[in-house]
Amino acid sequence: MKFSIKNIIIPSLAIAVILGACTKLKDKPYSAIVSNQLKPTDQSTAALLGSAYSNWRFVLLDWDGLWRAQELSADQEVIPGRPNGWVDGGVYRRIHEHKWTADEGIVVQTWNRTYAGITNCNRLVYQIESGMIPLTSTKDATLAELKALRASYYYILCDFFGNVPIVTQFDLPKGFLPDQSTRKQVYDFIVKELNEAIPLLSTKNDQSTYGKFNKWAAYTLLAKVYLNAAVYSGTAEWSKCIDACNAVINSGAGYILEKDQKNVFVTENQNSKEIIFALPLDENFTNNWNAFDLHMQSLSPENQATYNMLSTPWGGMAAMPQFINSYDADDTRYQKNWLKGQQYSSSGTPLKGTMGATTGLPLIYINTIPSIAFGESVHGLRLGKFEIKMGAAVQLSNDFPVFRYADVLMMKAESLLRTGKANEAADIVTQIRQRAFSTNPAKATVTGAQLQGGSGYDYGRRDIDKTTNEGGADIAYGRFLDELGWEFDQEGRRRQDLIRFGVFTKKSWFSHDANNDNNKILFPLPRPEIAKNTKLRQNLGY
Repeated sequence: MKFSIKNIIIPSLAIAVILGACTKLKDKPYSAIVSNQLKPTDQSTAALLGSAYSNWRFVLLDWDGLWRAQELSADQEVIPGRPNGWVDGGVYRRIHEHKWTADEGIVVQTWNRTYAGITNCNRLVYQIESGMIPLTSTKDATLAELKALRASYYYILCDFFGNVPIVTQFDLPKGFLPDQSTRKQVYDFIVKELNEAIPLLSTKNDQSTYGKFNKWAAYTLLAKVYLNAAVYSGTAEWSKCIDACNAVINSGAGYILEKDQKNVFVTENQNSKEIIFALPLDENFTNNWNAFDLHMQSLSPENQATYNMLSTPWGGMAAMPQFINSYDADDTRYQKNWLKGQQYSSSGTPLKGTMGATTGLPLIYINTIPSIAFGESVHGLRLGKFEIKMGAAVQLSNDFPVFRYADVLMMKAESLLRTGKANEAADIVTQIRQRAFSTNPAKATVTGAQLQGGSGYDYGRRDIDKTTNEGGADIAYGRFLDELGWEFDQEGRRRQDLIRFGVFTKKSWFSHDANNDNNKILFPLPRPEIAKNTKLRQNLGY
């Protein structure tokens, strides 16, 4: 059976409830009895940590989650209005146009779900340090793992909100209100926690560490934090990013580039040697409605017949035409990661539209969308990077790779590029491109000079309401930004890359106008949180 995060949620919650219970039954101290009798094994220790890990999936993939905020605010995917809806009070348009509010679902839910993960980490740290969970030989390693996991949640908050409270205690007094930290303080905290945890973490890369923070996942996170250090703290740390990447590259842990990128995203991808840290998913266990449903959000309802899906997809999200136009047609990432052209049933029958103006006409996905306001069923290529198996449920069973080896290589390449070693960076990028141009190897090669050049993305407003021509030639290292886009599309990270390359607020795309408002680099703190905590100050511009 495929490893599933569900397998570690139930026992962890059960133990947490037992150990944290205050209820007295016949004056018998049951919490003490359980604590004294608990003899944790490697398996039960993993189970104990399950509730803390499960929040990562809630944060990233649940409805109004981090994935949506990172991608729909950027220049690769969009949800236009459709014949069957997808207006939803204008929320997707607000995200696209950078007009979100402090009450937005992506704002409130990212805060709540991320802090829930931190609270679970703090609870477990408290229970272990207090002896309620009596670990012995594994105590230091388990605490280090929890602190690395907690640092990963603070990484999300640092990237998304910037100025947030740092809370590391679980046994807080009633009515406690945490102080707000600056973004740099949060950054410094993450770096310190990771550097202290790394020497104690497992060096294994096998089933026992899959979906967990071993030493190499922590180094990858540290590299990610250093990569964005100039944004988070005001000081670039390119050499430290390279050092963290090299720790993974030279680890001997068996991480490699898959020969076919698609192998990282197939349904049974848990054995991929490219995955460093994944969110384990299985439709038989992780079965809440929006656990992982990008295919439902993207495919048109008629595609139910393509995959014999158990439910009818909803037909909203699509690729932005300008991004698709940036690909080389021979790039297998363009060919395999996007659904395009005439759609067919599983038996090979051409599908016809059943909604709007395309009812009864061939369902042919075209690389055109009129505007954010409206698109017919045929408008826009659909998301297909993650394999959609025959008989797929609402929840995909593909594990979600949060960190993968290609990212480590590209982080090192970017750091080399930004420190004057463009040719070394080009060697790495060429290595990654080789699997994308296996039928045309000459196109795989990229030079240092090319990576130092501008972007080939044709930026500017491009819908039925407005056309402008901004191009991408003026973007420093823009070609490298293009490479990131082609390699990591649909992986919930594009906003972060656009910010680091100075594009997020400076360029227009599709129905989004550049606002030149650097305050938009951060999302607002949720209004309900500011109302509850008088120590919090709203981010500038909100």
